[in-house]
Amino acid sequence: MPTLADVAALAGVSKATASRALGRPDLAAPETVARVRAAAEQLGFVPNRAATQLARGRTGVVAVVVPTLDNTFFTPIISGAQARAADSGMQLTIAVHSLEHAAQLAAVEQLAHQVDGFLLAAPRGSDEIVRAAASFKPTVLIDREIEGMTSAVADTATAFGALVSWFVAKGHERIVYIGGPAGSWQDRQRQAAIRAAAESSGATLTMLGPYPSTFAAGVEAAEAVVAARATAVVPYATSIGLGLMFVLLRRGMGDVVVSSERMIVESLGLGDVPSIDVDGEKLGEVAMDQLMTLLGERKEAPPTRRRLTVPIS
Repeated sequence: MPTLADVAALAGVSKATASRALGRPDLAAPETVARVRAAAEQLGFVPNRAATQLARGRTGVVAVVVPTLDNTFFTPIISGAQARAADSGMQLTIAVHSLEHAAQLAAVEQLAHQVDGFLLAAPRGSDEIVRAAASFKPTVLIDREIEGMTSAVADTATAFGALVSWFVAKGHERIVYIGGPAGSWQDRQRQAAIRAAAESSGATLTMLGPYPSTFAAGVEAAEAVVAARATAVVPYATSIGLGLMFVLLRRGMGDVVVSSERMIVESLGLGDVPSIDVDGEKLGEVAMDQLMTLLGERKEAPPTRRRLTVPIS
């Protein structure tokens, strides 16, 4: 098996120079980097990524911190982030911390000693607690924005407002919004967008919640939806909508339109029902790209915000 010393000898450089050309090409002359890489390829040399990361003072691991594993919203985000991390030779680990309480910061601080950075999804934690968690390592917020912090967000609020406008255009006058978890940043954004759309269109809007993002919550909310005499419903999450649809269909109230994901609409044959589909994998990829940029900065860079458009169909 070829060694770094073999690569250095073939390239005509010292072992330290070969190591630098492969591990920190920005610190070596371009022609030297090209010569060393050609020698490595000729010999079939594969660098030890772990050793390279340690030499740079890095672990080669980043953490995705999520509030729960019960919400499938995070699954494609993790998948996208993992794929992008692999492209950069990094590993991904997952930790569950809601960051709703300051006591959880100790666990995040301990985790910070084992990783290079965080992708942080904390929809319900206070700004102060989230900032404190982000102070331990370079951090990108996922699906939330805080002033002065780098973030990647799916712009579902704008899409939810467009849903209300779509319903009104179809003749619906009574619309219900079933809100998400208490304290959720995204829920606050969606409520504001939905209220604005309803006010501008003259629709009667009933706001319900807060509710957890579960099937059971949709079942629980059904009575209030029926009492509101709504003909259209916008649920915070797909799982809530499914629970609501279950009750409405059992009651023979299938004419009440509940927005959902395209996959649900098509698989259940719901017909002319609007859907919102967040590209979670893309969101994870974008967030990881932002984190890799932060990790590569030699000096502190200004925070960036990315908002991904969420279409309705």
